Amino acid sequence: MKVVIRAYRGADEAALLRLWNGSLTHDPIDAATLRTRVLLDPNFRPDGLLVAEAEGALVGFVLGLTRQTPLFLQGLEPERGWITAFGVRPDRRRAGIGRQLFAARLADFAAAGRRQVEIAPYTPNYFIPGVDVDAYAPAVHFLETSGWRTIATPISMRAELTGWQLPTEVIAIEQKMAAAGLAVRPVMAADLPALMPFIAETFGWDWYRFAQEHLLTLFGPGADDICFLVAVQGERIVGYCQQRRERFGPFGVDPAMRGQGIGRVLLLRCLAEMRAKGFHCAWFLWTGQNAARLYERVGFRTVRRFAVMQHRPGESGG
Repeated sequence: MKVVIRAYRGADEAALLRLWNGSLTHDPIDAATLRTRVLLDPNFRPDGLLVAEAEGALVGFVLGLTRQTPLFLQGLEPERGWITAFGVRPDRRRAGIGRQLFAARLADFAAAGRRQVEIAPYTPNYFIPGVDVDAYAPAVHFLETSGWRTIATPISMRAELTGWQLPTEVIAIEQKMAAAGLAVRPVMAADLPALMPFIAETFGWDWYRFAQEHLLTLFGPGADDICFLVAVQGERIVGYCQQRRERFGPFGVDPAMRGQGIGRVLLLRCLAEMRAKGFHCAWFLWTGQNAARLYERVGFRTVRRFAVMQHRPGESGG
């Protein structure tokens, strides 16, 4: 079977969607998602989406990106590249197609001077934060034997909110916070000049971007779908929490102010707002093992586990 590796073409859309959904069974997409989160991504280039064609059909693909436009002050990150999705048709696996695709894509990364390639924490349009180690265990094995290594192990969690009650302990925590001049309340327009620099400086530009998206909606149409809380000490913002429909987070507290229950109050008050709006679950795509313990205490459970994997073009393997 002769396999041709080539760049994506506009006429490939229907075939690519069938291939994507047939190989990434836990992460299907539709045409609108492909168009808005891939083809219209400012960093997308057709030659970054490689497809494998055999006997007139698409049998594999790999989607790689490098920054063509800067992410706020984070810049172009000229040494980094990302692979956000890949797959081979199930009946064509173990025939070397995946290795051909990855070899071609990594060669392109290396030629462009990219010294570090990761799967898959690319912002703004990643699909999952790594390779699902349970759903795609063969893919993890394939990558490990091709020179990739795991550098982080995020987990995705979910909490059922049907019948959920705000724990009474939160009142005691809030009273203790009040004695220290701390309070959690909904964000106001007057907070924006202090809030946005706080997020960028404390948590980085991706969190800034995500908060900005929510706030553009909150202070415009569609505000009923969003809860955005801030933790304040006097006029100083020390933490925040956000939610859009069932998707919770991110939320964070100034490292210097942790250990006082601020994060717990932000989390619980946001869940209470979600339940009052009629949402019956809360979920988020990734967190670390340490933060997971806080979520577990309020009813979240792990639903997916991922491996963020890294490769350095030019090293052995791949």
